[in-house]
Amino acid sequence: MEDFMYHTLLFDLDGTIINSKEGITKSAQYALSFFDIHESDLDKLEVFIGPPLGQSFQEYYHLSDEQTKKAVTLFRERYASIGVYENEVYDGIEDLLASLKETGKKIALATSKPENFAIAILEKYNLSSYFDLIVGSKLDGSRDSKKEVIEEVFHRLSYSETDRKECIMIGDRKHDILGAAACNIDSIGVRYGFSTGQELEETNATFVLESVQELKQFLLTH
Repeated sequence: MEDFMYHTLLFDLDGTIINSKEGITKSAQYALSFFDIHESDLDKLEVFIGPPLGQSFQEYYHLSDEQTKKAVTLFRERYASIGVYENEVYDGIEDLLASLKETGKKIALATSKPENFAIAILEKYNLSSYFDLIVGSKLDGSRDSKKEVIEEVFHRLSYSETDRKECIMIGDRKHDILGAAACNIDSIGVRYGFSTGQELEETNATFVLESVQELKQFLLTH
């Protein structure tokens, strides 16, 4: 088999594998309404796609620590029963994963979404079989930073420092890029997701790619 530069591929979920805007933004809308914050423009709630939930509630809506805990509980209340199914797989993703699987590359999911939700979504779309490992955050709010998630992937795979050098993180937001950098691995920022402005360049993504097709071509040749 050809010797690939990257033998292990870590994929983000929201904005990379699936377009999860509807489920996430409507669940954020539901949680904010409890605090009499009524946001009718779902586009403004795209800031909740990618980063840890609590971080977004505090950064963009200035909730206190106590309010943030309540907001996260309310978000997950709606998301667990409704929002988790309000999404769609990006065109070309299943073909991408199938093609990568044929090369023998190891494929892992590394998401800040709670792990049980991530598993449910991948199983809904019959994508779970393409992944050697699915890692997400815990429902108690721990392991929610992308750095912690990536480190958990390495822990479960028993990867040495040498193994890690041949891994790459693929995601659509700055949190994916910064998490990869914190773990000393390369990253790919995909523009078709929910990044804004030049955030992928400003956080020094190793590569920035425009489309699923471009991502496929890159990963099959590196």
